[in-house]
Amino acid sequence: MINRSSHALALTMGDPAGIGPDLTLAAWRARDSLELPAFFLIGDPGMFEARAKLLGIDVAIAEATPETAAGLFATALPVLPIKMAKPVRPGEPDPDNGSSVIEAIRLAVELTLAGHARAVVTNPIAKSVLYAAGFKFPGHTEYLAHLAGQSLGTTVTPVMLLSGPHLRVAPVTIHIPLKDVPATLSTVAIIETARIMASDLASRFGIHAPRIAISGLNPHAGEDGALGKEDAEIVAPAIAALQAEGIDAFGPLPADTMFHAEARAGYDAALCMYHDQALIPAKTLGFHDSVNVTLGLPFIRTSPDHGTAFSLAGTGVARADSLVAAIRLAGTMAETEARHTSSAA
Repeated sequence: MINRSSHALALTMGDPAGIGPDLTLAAWRARDSLELPAFFLIGDPGMFEARAKLLGIDVAIAEATPETAAGLFATALPVLPIKMAKPVRPGEPDPDNGSSVIEAIRLAVELTLAGHARAVVTNPIAKSVLYAAGFKFPGHTEYLAHLAGQSLGTTVTPVMLLSGPHLRVAPVTIHIPLKDVPATLSTVAIIETARIMASDLASRFGIHAPRIAISGLNPHAGEDGALGKEDAEIVAPAIAALQAEGIDAFGPLPADTMFHAEARAGYDAALCMYHDQALIPAKTLGFHDSVNVTLGLPFIRTSPDHGTAFSLAGTGVARADSLVAAIRLAGTMAETEARHTSSAA
């Protein structure tokens, strides 16, 4: 059994031309007042020193290894060095630096799987920039699943969960056109997604018997077939199968009435059928402090629930709330998982 409890979190640099460096520096400076768990950055120390100078802030930066990071964290931002191919200009992404961005993600996963880091926290990437650098995956989530699958020698199914102070919600289908959702959605996919949610909510969030509210696909959950048959033919059978397995899932619920405060009090997490059905309420209820969590991986991964915001990079106005929440949640999840593993042993 891997013991990660004494190690720091691994934080990737994200796109260096975006706000990731700004947020990282801000999070480290607020480490004491916010009582953040120790983390080390995987990135270019010189680039972070330059960004700190541009922002006019005083941050001590120390090259580190995963083993020395926790001890350095109190007095300096620990950085596991990765060099950039080209100089970084805030707000001007360069595909030539894409390989370093990708390598930071790969290394964070490798170190965490090997037990040298407690969890992975990722700063935002710009997928279009990485595509120009030869990146072959739709996004972070799929790449993380690929790396995990390589390590385990099997296929890994990732689930994107948005976790905020008022709502946890996951979509079954993610980055596909809305017109393709009905044909893509399946009973099997709903069951698999809900199973992963139930498992990780128990082992990493400490919710012993999670209640999962499942939305319908169509308005009014199909209105008894008048507004579409998918809810009766695809969603309802999935819920029945989950209930038969002992998972506390219920629905299909009309999506327009399941996110007000009284409704949210009746469940621990919601499962929606497509991207915006899940992310609109998540970002409305917690725009600055929701966290993107990837469930179903053999390691913990969290990320801010926003993009690179190139126009804000280097200006000092970007808010670090979501990254701070991602760091804090990763630490809490790691502690919960350790207790769960210990009690199950």
